[in-house]
Formats: sequence, structure tokens, C-alpha cells
Amino acid sequence: MRALAIRFGKENEIENWELAGLLHDMDWDKTRNEPATHTKLTEEILKKENFPAEVVEAIRRHNREAGNPPPETLLEKALYYTEEITGLVVAAALILPSKKLADLTNESIIKRFKESAFARGVDRELLKEMPSQIILSLEELTAIALKTMQGMNEELGL
Repeated sequence: MRALAIRFGKENEIENWELAGLLHDMDWDKTRNEPATHTKLTEEILKKENFPAEVVEAIRRHNREAGNPPPETLLEKALYYTEEITGLVVAAALILPSKKLADLTNESIIKRFKESAFARGVDRELLKEMPSQIILSLEELTAIALKTMQGMNEELGL
């Protein structure tokens, strides 16, 4: 999310973009079996702790299962699409013999994107609509995600 904030010229909002990216699945361990409730606990906690409203709203809107309205702001949309692409990047890394992000290429991720049986949990239709929503190609988003994730491979364990 930090890299996307920079890409979109939102340097003065980097902290909020990072917070949204880091905290968006904070309640996942407690809500994974009830997808419609995902983000509600996070929303309550963040509001109580006076987190910026735009961060809380981006987190809330990223859960499509809860019937939340679609994302409107650039931050909300970026989080919405980034969650999908990072899932694809991780899945593509995990099928490599090394299981290392360093050995992954943007081209191999795009190739896997086209394989509907691969990483079935990734919403490809959502990612296909992305260019019309945030003026960013799938290839560019993938490259940004891969480069960023490769830079934090130790933290990710990949």
C-alpha cells in the first residue's frame, strides 16, 4: 500500500495507506468462519482508538461478503485490489521449488493469473475491472506488489 501511495502521488497520505494495508485483516482469525462479520471487529477497535476515518472506511469496504458498499476513494480501491493481487503473488511463490519471492517474476504471475484453476480464491474478475477503476494495469499492479513483497521477503517468510 505504501508503494501504491507513492505511485499515485499520495506521499502525504502514506501513513494512512500503510495502516489500511497492515490492519485490514486484523480480525480475520476470529471471523474467518463468518465472512460476513469480517472487518466489523476491526472497525470497532479502530474507531475506539481514534484511527483516521478514511482508514477505517477502507478496511470496512474491502469486505464484499458483508454487503458493504463498493470502494469509492482511491485508498479504498487500492486496498480492494491489492488484497487480491498479493494473494496471487503468494500463491505463485509457494508453487516454486524454492518457495521464494526472489525467484518469482512478474511474467510468471501474469501467466498464473490466466490459469483459472490456480489460486482459485483470487477474484480475477475483480482484478480485470481494476484498470477502469484506478487507472493501473494488472501488469503494473503485479510488478509493484512483487517488488514490494520481495523487499520484505524475510518478514513474509518467503
